[in-house]
Amino acid sequence: MTQLTLAQANTVITAALAHSKAAGYKPMGIVVLDDAGNLKAFVREDGASMFRFDVAQAKAWGAVGMGASSRVLMQRAKDNPNFFVSLSATSSGKFLPQTGAVLIKDAAGTVLGAVGASGGTGDEDEAICMAGVAAAGLVSG
Repeated sequence: MTQLTLAQANTVITAALAHSKAAGYKPMGIVVLDDAGNLKAFVREDGASMFRFDVAQAKAWGAVGMGASSRVLMQRAKDNPNFFVSLSATSSGKFLPQTGAVLIKDAAGTVLGAVGASGGTGDEDEAICMAGVAAAGLVSG
């Protein structure tokens, strides 16, 4: 059985931060979760606000829990708001359907976890997550 390693999670974070710096984005918080939604690795850049961890984790937790990127979940939430409000309440606020998290998959398409970011726009957050996953030799979804 394939599992996300700490080395892979750290590569995702390192590459995501490098992409963020190169693009000139604001200070980020980045969270990597395993396939069960457990914290694998986290970083909060100097100057990032105190909310970055919670927001990044909630984006990633929703992605891994629902098996879809947070961008997809955001669209689904627009189409079915009552379900997603209930889901957020049921999960004690651990779920945030907002662009900025992607699934982490192996080459065979097995979900290994998710990575979420917070600090920029949703598109910026998502872009650095995707860059991190690619740098680790994995596939984002």
